[in-house]
Amino acid sequence: MSISRYSVLSFTSIAASALLCATAALAADASSSSSAQARFRQEMAVCNSGQSNQDAATCREEARNAFGEARRGALNDVPGQYQQNAQQRCGVLQGGDRTDCEARMRGEGNVEGSVAAGGLLRETVTTTITVPAK
Repeated sequence: MSISRYSVLSFTSIAASALLCATAALAADASSSSSAQARFRQEMAVCNSGQSNQDAATCREEARNAFGEARRGALNDVPGQYQQNAQQRCGVLQGGDRTDCEARMRGEGNVEGSVAAGGLLRETVTTTITVPAK
């Protein structure tokens, strides 16, 4: 059985590529893990300072849960996800109500209240002119 020089070079380059990819994946995991730990420490500092919108025990529990999800790779913190979730809230509505809801979720109109006070009231005003029947 003879092995050609081409086969050996091919195998060597495939093995080197696999090793490089594995090294890059480990580096990415280490980077995301340290990023998650840094975010966890930052969130815990906010909880302990009393600057969150929750009581300290709830805040710390939420921070621990988010850190656990981040370590499992299940924390979805994709840019634009917040906006997509906001738009999905309007999915149950139809017609003009849905259009108005989507406008409010984009930030159009007036917003009153706060999360700390119990919620946000989003309001848009639509003026319609009706012609009296004769």
